[in-house]
Amino acid sequence: MVVDLKANEIVTKAGDAQFYADDDQVKGKLILTNQRIYFKTLQTDKREFDMEIQPEDISELMYFKTRLFLQNGLTLVVKNGSELKFTVKNRDSWSTMINRWV
Repeated sequence: MVVDLKANEIVTKAGDAQFYADDDQVKGKLILTNQRIYFKTLQTDKREFDMEIQPEDISELMYFKTRLFLQNGLTLVVKNGSELKFTVKNRDSWSTMINRWV
């Protein structure tokens, strides 16, 4: 998996993630840089879920539970009203970094 970074772009955090797309869970990597967030799928048949999120597009950050006791869900609400749901390890760390960045 290769991410084309822009000029002066630095990766600040990266980790395994799952993106919740309707009834599908897409495995991939969530990558936070100093300029944007990338989600890159690990599944070649799911490349349509690769995405790039700009900081100015994020309006809200929320948590959700994936199971009764698993508190690893992170929802990015973007300005067009859609919700991008991911599961990540250490979601508090992700949330702190994204909130500082937005």
